[in-house]
Amino acid sequence: MTLKLDKEVIENAKLYAASNQRSLSSIVESYLNSLTKSENRGTDKNGEISPFVKSMKSGVKLPHHLDEKKEYGDYLAKKHQ
Repeated sequence: MTLKLDKEVIENAKLYAASNQRSLSSIVESYLNSLTKSENRGTDKNGEISPFVKSMKSGVKLPHHLDEKKEYGDYLAKKHQ
């Protein structure tokens, strides 16, 4: 297989691989493997939620009007007071 990549990307990837004591080939293989395994993404090839992910439901119902970003921002602001 031949890949055409930016030289800087290649150099950074080589440094990353060396610092993690892995080959660049094994990193690329792991990445491609994770992309192609739908169960790792929690959805099947049609974008449906996998049974495993569905089984993780907590049963908690959130209000439809809930603004998650605002709530999280409020949480962080309170946390860092």
